[in-house]
Amino acid sequence: MLAVVSSDFWRYQPHPEVWLLIGGLVALGFYATRVIGPTVVTDGPVVTRRQKRFFAGAVVLLWLASDWPMHDVSEEYLYWVHMVQHMLFTLVIPPMLLLAMPEWLARLLVSSDGSSGVWLRRLAHPVVAGLSFNLVVAATHAPAVVNFSVENGPFHYLVHTVVFLSAILMWVPVVGPLPELRISLPAQALYLFLMSIVPTVPGAWLTFADNAVYSAYDHPARLWDTTVIADQQAAGMIMKLVGGLFLWSIIALRFFQWSNKPDHDRVMRKAGSPTLTYEQVAKAFEESQPATEPKP
Repeated sequence: MLAVVSSDFWRYQPHPEVWLLIGGLVALGFYATRVIGPTVVTDGPVVTRRQKRFFAGAVVLLWLASDWPMHDVSEEYLYWVHMVQHMLFTLVIPPMLLLAMPEWLARLLVSSDGSSGVWLRRLAHPVVAGLSFNLVVAATHAPAVVNFSVENGPFHYLVHTVVFLSAILMWVPVVGPLPELRISLPAQALYLFLMSIVPTVPGAWLTFADNAVYSAYDHPARLWDTTVIADQQAAGMIMKLVGGLFLWSIIALRFFQWSNKPDHDRVMRKAGSPTLTYEQVAKAFEESQPATEPKP
């Protein structure tokens, strides 16, 4: 546990490592779209307006979640703010970054040639990515991990990095930039349903615990007079309800997209073009006469 927890909740604490991260991400995006893109893309735009908006939104949310004051309040005073931070790191920012990535850039990063591309494709497999993400979520909510991450800065950043990378891989089968790595719409709905189950376990545990689960947050300095029990109950409700509702809204969207997807045969019939079957083709061949050879 931290030796001293200040009661000056809103004191400004600069985080130059966050500024470096955000600046580096913006610089990489600029370099990819302005320098690499024009040499790769010969037909069509290098990046669409929609992709630019997703990238800008992801960068802004990443900055807000990683810098003062959310970072400091979440790590020193309120675990429910920490939970909001993790919801952004796992459910919001990763899919936005994937939606912002052009397909040509993804193919450069995840090439079929070379071991790095092969390993990335294996890790992004739905079974591997889903299991890894849920194991990381379960492990990072263990009291020993949470308490030590609050005390140890490098370990804290390592935890956030692992959480973020596992979330990126988890979202690849749903909104990844490479079509061949995305699963079908019904499979996406089932996949996200499974992703919504495991987080309810630590969420329920936090909601119904009658004592302080994390000693790092059990100290006299209380922001907004929030007790440690009320704090972890709010965190559990956010994890269980807000995270669940977010995933279920995407599940519903995928279901409606699948149910409204036009059937090719139905469209062809409505257009007046009959569907040609194998039986019809075989019958036509049987009834046809062989060509006769011309007489000399």
